[in-house]
Amino acid sequence: MTKLEIINFKNEYSKLFYDLNIEWLNEFFLVEDYDKKILLNPHKYIINKGGSIFFARIGRKIIGVVALMPTHEPDVYELTKMGVKKSSRNKGVGKLLLKKCIEQAKQNKLKKIIIYSNRKLENAIYLYKSFGFIEVELEKKSNYQRADIKLELLLQ
Repeated sequence: MTKLEIINFKNEYSKLFYDLNIEWLNEFFLVEDYDKKILLNPHKYIINKGGSIFFARIGRKIIGVVALMPTHEPDVYELTKMGVKKSSRNKGVGKLLLKKCIEQAKQNKLKKIIIYSNRKLENAIYLYKSFGFIEVELEKKSNYQRADIKLELLLQ
């Protein structure tokens, strides 16, 4: 079996970044305008601001994605836009993507990573908590209408 690897963003993967996330969002929620804005402009909102996008790949096939996006707070990044192809879920792909984001955040000496999620995503929330994320108060007005939980991981 071909090994799963986590690779960095490349321009040629921009459409996959969009497609994997839209597929996931349509399965569980509605695609919000904020999602589209970021997914259509990964350079503007993530890469050019010092963020990262990672892909999970087996052979030549991309099966998952995640982004580490800067926030308005210095040294606080949001883990966002994590999606794994339906056929590749529950196989540790999300775990490897999350691990890569945490390693990257520590390497960049970030203070913390935040995540906005929804309680119906029980497996995802369990995964985040298994890495030490704790639930914190959700702002009254977050960027995501679907968000009903906020988690954070302190790194320093």
